[in-house]
Amino acid sequence: MATTQSQYYKHHVFFCLNQRDAGADRPSCANCNAQSMQEYAKKKVKQLGLAGPGQVRVNKAGCLDRCELGPVVVIYPEGTWYTYIDETDIDEIVEKHLAQGEIVERLLID
Repeated sequence: MATTQSQYYKHHVFFCLNQRDAGADRPSCANCNAQSMQEYAKKKVKQLGLAGPGQVRVNKAGCLDRCELGPVVVIYPEGTWYTYIDETDIDEIVEKHLAQGEIVERLLID
């Protein structure tokens, strides 16, 4: 008999931190400050009291295969993909999408 499990996190956020060698034929998110932006997002989520079971989890990920659109972050369970440039973009994703449930249209990628 199959059972349905409750969702452990309301939002699970994955930042691509993939690093490619210099001269690779595809870009890599790690070259776009992805590590520090992931750390910043995790700190911001904690500061706003959004972290923990039933709320938000911010994780590191390997290649998410959206390299040419990066740096990228994906939020589940919605499967919403964003790109970002700096802390201002991360603030907007955290404050609007994670805290208020609003899609940040200007940062969306298909």
